[in-house]
Amino acid sequence: MNIIKSRIDKLCEVLRTCADHRLFSIENLEFVPSGYKKGHTPPQSGWQPLGCMTKPDEHFWIRGSFSTPKAKEGKRYLLSVETTVRGWDATNPQGLIYLNGYMAQGLDTNHTQVFIKPDTQYDLLIYFYTGDLNRPILPVLNIIEQDVETENLYWDFKVPVDALKILNKNTSDYQDTLAMLCRAADLLDLRGEGEEYQASIKACREFLDREFYNGICSTEGKPVVHGIGHTHIDMEWLWHRAQTKEKTQRSFATVKALMDQYPEYRFTMTQPNLYEYLKEEAPEKYEEVKALIKDGRWEPEGAMYVECDCNLTSGESFVRQLIQGKRFFKEEIDVDSKILFLPDVFGYSAALPQILKKSGIDYFVTSKISWNDTNQMPVDSFVWEGIDGTEIYSTFITTQDACPDHKTNRYTTYVGHMNPSEVMGTWDRYQQKNYTKHVLTTYGIGDGGGGPTKEMLEYQRRLAKGLPGMPVVKPDFLLPTLQAAEEEFYQNAENLKNMPRWVGELYLEFHRGTYTSVAKIKKNNRKGEFMMQKAEALSVLDMLNDGE
Repeated sequence: MNIIKSRIDKLCEVLRTCADHRLFSIENLEFVPSGYKKGHTPPQSGWQPLGCMTKPDEHFWIRGSFSTPKAKEGKRYLLSVETTVRGWDATNPQGLIYLNGYMAQGLDTNHTQVFIKPDTQYDLLIYFYTGDLNRPILPVLNIIEQDVETENLYWDFKVPVDALKILNKNTSDYQDTLAMLCRAADLLDLRGEGEEYQASIKACREFLDREFYNGICSTEGKPVVHGIGHTHIDMEWLWHRAQTKEKTQRSFATVKALMDQYPEYRFTMTQPNLYEYLKEEAPEKYEEVKALIKDGRWEPEGAMYVECDCNLTSGESFVRQLIQGKRFFKEEIDVDSKILFLPDVFGYSAALPQILKKSGIDYFVTSKISWNDTNQMPVDSFVWEGIDGTEIYSTFITTQDACPDHKTNRYTTYVGHMNPSEVMGTWDRYQQKNYTKHVLTTYGIGDGGGGPTKEMLEYQRRLAKGLPGMPVVKPDFLLPTLQAAEEEFYQNAENLKNMPRWVGELYLEFHRGTYTSVAKIKKNNRKGEFMMQKAEALSVLDMLNDGE
């Protein structure tokens, strides 16, 4: 059986290499140093032939031009932009690409390819940021010709192959999946790229579609993992606020570009302040986002203006966050936000349930509380009861890697990768299975990394079929996911005569010291809150006295 599995693994490697063919590199590129951009126009002078960028935290404009080949049946074309740097996008090189003046997509170490049209002349601009690490960077640009059917067949094999890694080898789910992949592999002729090759690719895809994805795969009676595309962007962390504005443009542009290719893609984005930045910095892209929201493909949620600290913040500040956030979404997009979404906060005040309910919020969602290093929270979906007894339906994101071949990860995460291991891990980790079969996972690269990748979307497309032994993935939004889960939750709580409940503060054990570290800043923040309240009270008294 290991020999059979090895054969299928090797087949995936071969298909991967057969799908893409590099046509040519883009030469004669020029670059010029730049500060933070204003608008979309680069400097007019100072251009030099493109060379290594050697300093951290610098910006450059890169320009060039290229023409794509004439259209060929079954082929599509990609612009590849790479720097040899891999890994997390918090500090790595990032860019924003313009094609014929249009903000086409963000670039980062996880989003390196841009879909382009055949038989087209392109003028290229890249607004490039070197990142925060001190290393030489030289962007390399290539035009890739991709065989569409080979690419699709690669993913048709890749997704169930990855699912086999987490299934028990003695189960019928494992055996049936492997047998089906072997039967499909027998139809392939990989000796060339002629008509025989293409015919075998077509026959193999048709077999898998008929016998596997629409045959032994099934969605009936399975738990549902709701896949919610997302990118978490810290307003300020390892970068300046100006960089946050750039990360917003890059990420939102990348989401739009991938939505053009994947019609089932659903994306949720929080923090109205980020939308406001996009409106100020790239109003044309902001209008595209609003159109996606209107079309039901993009969900604006999260309620608070920014995802704020919940340990030291005053009740008055919580209220202001909610007023400002909900007001922006209502006035700009005509959406009444119903969810407080705070995945990356270091603990949660027991005053929140009351404040949320009074602000018209019905749901609370977080993730990081699951990072506790001493006591695991006993509930993942529950009623959270605040200081005054107010209750709000709450849930934790439980995404976690389940693959036994991977290093154990005890933390759940809000930046999942939508692969079989994490989909299974999301369901396995979830503790209230007898209350609801609807759980959620947010997936995509965070810290301004552009959200979901095309690889994640290919995984999601096939996992939605209900692979043997796997939960079903449903592309979805936060609000309908929570509504479906809540309905099942309360019905089963009544049937079981037991209500999962947490009373009081949600304390995060992992990030201890949040009350005391850098105490001067926190003291001054509190003093500032008191001064703002006094200033407002005095201004109201002045208004009541007609300004006299």
